[in-house]
Amino acid sequence: MKKTILFDLDGTLIDSTPAILTGFDTAFKVHNKQTPDHDAVKSLVGHPLDVMFGDLGVDKDLIQNYIDAYKACYKQIYLDRTTLLDFAKEAVELASKIADVGVVTTKTSKFSINLLEHLGIKEFIKTVVGRDDIVHPKPNPEPINLALKNLGKDNEQNKKLAFMIGDTCMDMMAAKSAGIEGLALLCGYQDLQNLKKCSNHIFENSLQAVEFIAKL
Repeated sequence: MKKTILFDLDGTLIDSTPAILTGFDTAFKVHNKQTPDHDAVKSLVGHPLDVMFGDLGVDKDLIQNYIDAYKACYKQIYLDRTTLLDFAKEAVELASKIADVGVVTTKTSKFSINLLEHLGIKEFIKTVVGRDDIVHPKPNPEPINLALKNLGKDNEQNKKLAFMIGDTCMDMMAAKSAGIEGLALLCGYQDLQNLKKCSNHIFENSLQAVEFIAKL
């Protein structure tokens, strides 16, 4: 049976930090509030936008307004202010040779697919599951399970050869809950100390993780 490799997006394959920070700054400015601390924003990347704004102190009743302002800004700048992380293209290209490949992210599918096409790696990816495709985002297993279903790989036998590569413990928790192996990366938004709490497999970048899978 062919392996399955699922990738997170932000901090795993791409760096969209400049676009994210600009979007958050704009959302707060639109509401005449002081812009948030950038380190605080970066520490929340990987969570859905409603969780991020809530944790940054936005009133629950206003969160959707902030999200709308964020997205209005983000859609104007995200292609120009997002880059591939080092070795990301090599990673997905190698992955596509040894496995069925998918992306599981808390971005919306539309933004994600546009980014993957713009950055020249969409051809290697068979399915993209975004925040708008599911009810419960990571760390819930729902998005991983949907990606596996889309690939026709959601039975228990195929799950033994399925892997989730991501940069946060949410990715690792979702993988564990879905019954697949999680591989953590240091090129994103969490450090080694935190990742050691949730993964036994930690790599510098996505290519190293894929090379590890290829040898199994």
